[in-house]
Amino acid sequence: MPSAHSRPPLRSLQVFETAARHGSFTAAGEELGITQSGVSRQVSDLEATLGVALFVRKGARLTVTPTGERLAGQLSDALSRTWSAVADARRSDQVVTLSMLPSVAARWFAPRLGTFLAENPGIDLRITASRHLVDFAAEGVDAAIRYSPSPAHDLEALKLGTETVRPVCSPDYQRTLDLNAPDDLYRATLLCGDIPEDWPAWFRAAGCESPPPPGPRLGDDGAILQAAVERQGVALGRSLLVADDIAAGRLIAPFDISLEASHAYWFVQPKGIPPTLAIESVKAWLADQFTARD
Repeated sequence: MPSAHSRPPLRSLQVFETAARHGSFTAAGEELGITQSGVSRQVSDLEATLGVALFVRKGARLTVTPTGERLAGQLSDALSRTWSAVADARRSDQVVTLSMLPSVAARWFAPRLGTFLAENPGIDLRITASRHLVDFAAEGVDAAIRYSPSPAHDLEALKLGTETVRPVCSPDYQRTLDLNAPDDLYRATLLCGDIPEDWPAWFRAAGCESPPPPGPRLGDDGAILQAAVERQGVALGRSLLVADDIAAGRLIAPFDISLEASHAYWFVQPKGIPPTLAIESVKAWLADQFTARD
């Protein structure tokens, strides 16, 4: 007699459920990748462990007993939930929620999204664009690209790169106002943002005695650069954000005078939380992208 406390192997329960669902040991073997005799042996061992008959065998004909039907139905539901949980675990391990500034998301990352997807097809990347410093735990964010002088002490950080800042405008705007020397900017509209490198600092670097009056302040770098593309004025462009526009001819840098940015780009993630392989892959990809631009 089998012990009342004997627990059958999970594999034999799966084999039985498959055989009961198909009504055939042969079909069950084909689904599970084992032989018909292997299925029969697993079922026989399960019946011996449980002390009940699960099938009635009459020659080649196979019929599930009432006890077998009840067990198969319960196992079907349990196995379905089990495989669903496994799939969810696999998916969650491949999900990476990455925070970055809206300007970085729109003007640098978005044009490279196709490259990322092609090189990392198994990663479900979710971008959250925000100007505030996210709370990683409260907002469900795994990592971030931060633009700051240095990272916070409670974060693991990798320095991705630095940049320079210089005036940019559309080619049409440059031709219309004949902008060929820094003093020519006195007749231009100067678009202002909120980065530390401002127009007075640039005019000092250019050797001008005093800067002209500032123009409209748009705040977000993405909006400022779009205004420059649309021939609305001259912006102080961060080199990371204007590289694609310059390469495409939408913007030009009329003067070879730039400021070193006081901020750098950092890949940051909370300390004490082991990163998944997907997060490590995202970090490595970003580091490669920043290296490629140098």
